[in-house]
Amino acid sequence: MMKYILTTDNLTKKYGDKVAAGNINIHIREGEIYGLIGRNGAGKTTIMRCISGLSYPTGGSYQFHSSDSHGIGVLIESPGIYANRSAFDNLKIKCIAMNCYSREYIENLLNIVGLSDVGKKKAGAFSLGMRQRLGIALALTGDPKLIVLDEPINGLDPQGIAEVRETLERLRDDKKITIMISSHILDELGKLADSYGIINNGELIDEFTSQELAERCGKYLTVRTGDNAKAAELIASMGIHGAELRGNYIRIEDCLDKNADITRALVNGGIDVHEIYTTNTSLEDYYLSLTGGKKS
Repeated sequence: MMKYILTTDNLTKKYGDKVAAGNINIHIREGEIYGLIGRNGAGKTTIMRCISGLSYPTGGSYQFHSSDSHGIGVLIESPGIYANRSAFDNLKIKCIAMNCYSREYIENLLNIVGLSDVGKKKAGAFSLGMRQRLGIALALTGDPKLIVLDEPINGLDPQGIAEVRETLERLRDDKKITIMISSHILDELGKLADSYGIINNGELIDEFTSQELAERCGKYLTVRTGDNAKAAELIASMGIHGAELRGNYIRIEDCLDKNADITRALVNGGIDVHEIYTTNTSLEDYYLSLTGGKKS
């Protein structure tokens, strides 16, 4: 059984009369990636700032349970990078401040985040993905067992997202570092995280593991045809319920074993079948089912 590295007990933060986060009870297991999900203004950053020591809770508390750590590493908002300095120099400045400087130590950090080959190139000339990875290296300075990352992949191109994702997976799998991450890109978070917490209007409305997500969400059939409206009517006439038009496809939550029958009926009805396959319900689907509306 995995043990918790960080928990909160009714953690609350108010700004005047406004409750930014209320009675939050989060449980982060050691060695996992924990994804925090919510709209802009839902309270994600507030929670992260509180547990990172950047803001004081107005109620409740948080407990850091690791005894062999130097604290919590943090990357909230934009990385604090000196644009006219190299990646090595940026890390050197922080290492000196934290009394852990050595050339070997910095070179190891650069290697961990995939920046070992950037040489003396100034950080201001880095791509956004490279700057985010340098920000992660800065968060790793001092060897924390938990790092907190607020929206580290938002705004990145697909290559940058893949690079950051691979970096975080290495930190978890090879370095055994626990990671708390927030992101609006739920498809990517669904590939990465082991556990999740959903924040809505300052409240934690659900907390679950990736395995529990799979068990709760189930599967559905995705059907794409040359005439989805006509196809949906034909499928309904077969006595198959729960067929919904969703943009450019039909979603069927009933009769998942009827792929062949549905395909045959559509072809015989003169409807071109472009695709029909079974789909696992996504993290985004589940999030929207709990919160309603659209994700930000």
